[in-house]
Amino acid sequence: MQLCHSGGLLLPPTSSLRPRLRHLRPSPCLPQAQEKGGGQGLQEGDLDLDFSVPSWVEERNQAFASSLKGKCILAPLTKGGNRAFRQLTTEFGCPVTMSEMAYARGLLKGDRVEQARIIPAVGVENCFGAQIATKTIEEGVGAAKLAKESGATWCDLNVGCPIKDASRRGMGAIMLRKPRSLAKMVNGIVKESELPVTVKIRIGAEKVNVHRVVALLARTGAAAVTIHGRTMEQMYRKPADWSLISDVVAANPGLPIIGNGDILTHYDASRRLSESGCHAVMTGRGALIRPWLFKELQEGRELALSAEDRVHIYRRLVALMKEQFGNDEWGRKKAFYFFPWHFSFFHRYRPLPEEVYGEASRNYPLMITRHKKHDDGETLESLSLLERLLRMPLSHLKSWQAQNCRYGRRRKLAGSQGMRGAVETRRQGRTMVLKARCCSSLSVVNMILKILKLLKRSVITDRT
Repeated sequence: MQLCHSGGLLLPPTSSLRPRLRHLRPSPCLPQAQEKGGGQGLQEGDLDLDFSVPSWVEERNQAFASSLKGKCILAPLTKGGNRAFRQLTTEFGCPVTMSEMAYARGLLKGDRVEQARIIPAVGVENCFGAQIATKTIEEGVGAAKLAKESGATWCDLNVGCPIKDASRRGMGAIMLRKPRSLAKMVNGIVKESELPVTVKIRIGAEKVNVHRVVALLARTGAAAVTIHGRTMEQMYRKPADWSLISDVVAANPGLPIIGNGDILTHYDASRRLSESGCHAVMTGRGALIRPWLFKELQEGRELALSAEDRVHIYRRLVALMKEQFGNDEWGRKKAFYFFPWHFSFFHRYRPLPEEVYGEASRNYPLMITRHKKHDDGETLESLSLLERLLRMPLSHLKSWQAQNCRYGRRRKLAGSQGMRGAVETRRQGRTMVLKARCCSSLSVVNMILKILKLLKRSVITDRT
């Protein structure tokens, strides 16, 4: 008896347990759990829905869709889509950016945190989408108005978020369970919004129904639909189903569809754009790991940045965070909250030249591939000390003694929150107490700079 990748039970054909499991819902990782082709499109009664779309909305949508044609869009990133990181990607040629999800009700109540999420960097983010989460027409229209006032180019409705915070409110991907109600809401917001309205979805909640959802949305007046090639239940565990996305594109020729999922390299983006027939593509985690991905796509090659080059980029993000949050105690606290999370993606970077990994990326996404050994001949001994340090997970870096360390002080270790503490390590029956500050990643960057100077590899000027 074996377990599949996501925990589902794989039973042999002759197993005596199989008849007893017929009443259970199949595991998401089994073939029969997904409807072939993603469903049969519109169902009986769907055509009875009356979606009136004014002609001026259609003209506006056409003009907006032309601005996205063939682009690679920065996806809305919960926690990571702060203005500093978005600005960093624009410096590497990102043409279209999106805010992280903001709840419409919080926006309308004047929540300053929610309102800050939909403000673009002035003069930098020239094509910026404000993503909102709502389940009512009234709140959606009000949030779209605030998005316009903040300087957004368009408004995106989040119907793809799989996290529990959105699901428990009846928002996000859970709304895919009721395609008709979703379509009515989208149409109501489209007719009242002064901005073009797009919708970001997944291929389903538990069951794949993307064909029906997109067929309904195509009649609501939505300017475009972004499809993330996974269900809500799959989260980010399974490979994105780009063949299904291609089928949906073919079935809806009049609707601009943006494909999303597992885009890590420039050749991933180019291939998905050309083979799927999508109007544009979108990347999220790929940009978090390599913010320079957009420049690689423009030049059609991997930049192959050295460890020193990447430290420059991480340092630049720190400077942008200081500009956004300020350099006072409150600003540093906000930066300390965001940067460790970003570093948890930065350390995953590996050089992935197309001549070595291009064919492998066709068989299985590099995004979810764990490279235990490198096909290009790279070994641990061949890496510099700085390169090894940059590839080290943040949980290991926290035990390093960084600047501003106060010896002799012991406090409880507060998990991964970046607090000061004493880390007890048991090794060969001996206990060592490392009196070290569990440093934030900002201190890690400063520590890397010091190591660089000690190694006499380069002297990096402080840009902050």
